[in-house]
Amino acid sequence: MSTNETIYKQHEENTEWIKKLDFYKDEITILKGRLEELASKNNDKEVLAFVESYQNRFIIQRNNIDEISHKVKENEQSLINEIKSNPVAVDHRKTEYHAEEKDLVESFEKNFNDMRDEFNRFSAKWM
Repeated sequence: MSTNETIYKQHEENTEWIKKLDFYKDEITILKGRLEELASKNNDKEVLAFVESYQNRFIIQRNNIDEISHKVKENEQSLINEIKSNPVAVDHRKTEYHAEEKDLVESFEKNFNDMRDEFNRFSAKWM
């Protein structure tokens, strides 16, 4: 079942998603800094194993952000192309809703927030 939504609303969502993904990118940088600080203060093998695990998870999350951002930007470009091909009543016209991008962003946010919460518990234990 495909649903339709206005081009303008989808543009607003794309803009919001890109801003969120940029925020998460910045947050990964902050978390990496905390991880480096934690690693420098602890040389326990158990801690270092977790440090390596979180380093890898941060890399994966950063890659996920890049991939999702790319898909959202592609969707935005398709909206622009739609407007260029038919600029009449753009603020009212509907097109197929970008459900895949929405699902990707929402899934990413849930996974990222779970990982961040887990990391915060880990870092609180070892700081």
